[in-house]
Amino acid sequence: MKTKTQIGHVKEILNFISEAGMLKRVERSGWSVLGIKHAESVAEHSFRCAVIGYLIARMEKVPPYKVLLMTLFNDIHEARITDLHKMAQRYIDAEPHEDKSFYEQIKPLPKDIKKELFDMRDSYKNQLSKESVIARDADILECLIQAKEYYEYGHLEAAKFMKKAPAFLKTKSARQLWQRAKSSNLNDWWIKLSKFKR
Repeated sequence: MKTKTQIGHVKEILNFISEAGMLKRVERSGWSVLGIKHAESVAEHSFRCAVIGYLIARMEKVPPYKVLLMTLFNDIHEARITDLHKMAQRYIDAEPHEDKSFYEQIKPLPKDIKKELFDMRDSYKNQLSKESVIARDADILECLIQAKEYYEYGHLEAAKFMKKAPAFLKTKSARQLWQRAKSSNLNDWWIKLSKFKR
């Protein structure tokens, strides 16, 4: 028979899962500056961050588990406070609000989950572990690749998003991936698959 505590945890975990679903409806606001309608959602960004983080971790020969946690949960607070682009951040100091919303989100969760997520966020923010550096690189690289894709789809102003960010990439693997992405047509993979055989 389940105790009240177990039932409570199931309810709180389900609430957390439901709240994470909000990220599918929160658009990444920076792209609106370029006039992009229906830009990627925070959830879409987080998903590809996790894919990139996993791959960079493998390239750097680092166990990927913590990297995956950081990339998946890094923007979870945006379910409550949305995503603020750089112009808004000029006037609003988002960091304390991001922290407050994140800590309130994880507060009802079971102690072991809460501790792991708290430690994950602390490590990411302080950038002291190899995993945190890789996770940050994954975040930057995902944004760079998205900008390159938007550029290739005709949003030429997206090139501005690709100027400063590469200097912040720290791992050799992320820098190599960006160098290749920058000089490639990112549509090549599907163009080749779409060719008809005669």
